[in-house]
Amino acid sequence: MDGNQILFEVGITRTNMAKEIERKFLVKGDHWRSNVDPGSFYRQGYLSLDEARSVRIRVAGNKAWINVKGKISTFSRHEYEYAIPAQDARELLENLCLKPLIEKTRYRLVFSDLVWEIDEFNGANSGLIIAEVELQSEEQEFESPHWLGEEVSHDPRYLNINLVKNPYSNW
Repeated sequence: MDGNQILFEVGITRTNMAKEIERKFLVKGDHWRSNVDPGSFYRQGYLSLDEARSVRIRVAGNKAWINVKGKISTFSRHEYEYAIPAQDARELLENLCLKPLIEKTRYRLVFSDLVWEIDEFNGANSGLIIAEVELQSEEQEFESPHWLGEEVSHDPRYLNINLVKNPYSNW
């Protein structure tokens, strides 16, 4: 490289891209708690609450991401997620994201070869517990754990973006 060329490195890592295929369910009882990991606390906020797209900032410990999602079609939607500096994310949450912020503890467990993520919400959404599973296709069949309740994949009230607009405590 000669003296006139400058190399720039961009500190953005693409962690998830293109399509998210996800099903959401309410959780019954506490039996799921005996099989989960210790959980991670998340704070997240939205820069955009547009019907066709959302822009989310999320912090978990010392890691942070910006995420852009498109509108849901059946069980899938376009999703792009990139790591960002945690301090930048905290500042965005405090200064630019719409309130209330989403606060939740996310637990993971494996059931029948699928990873289930169980979100136990805090703050304005306290009392809400939702289980999510990401699938390879919209038609993929799976075994339901005994603690799985009603499917809410098609109920927009349970989208995190809508829990900012109308928190669970207001229902």
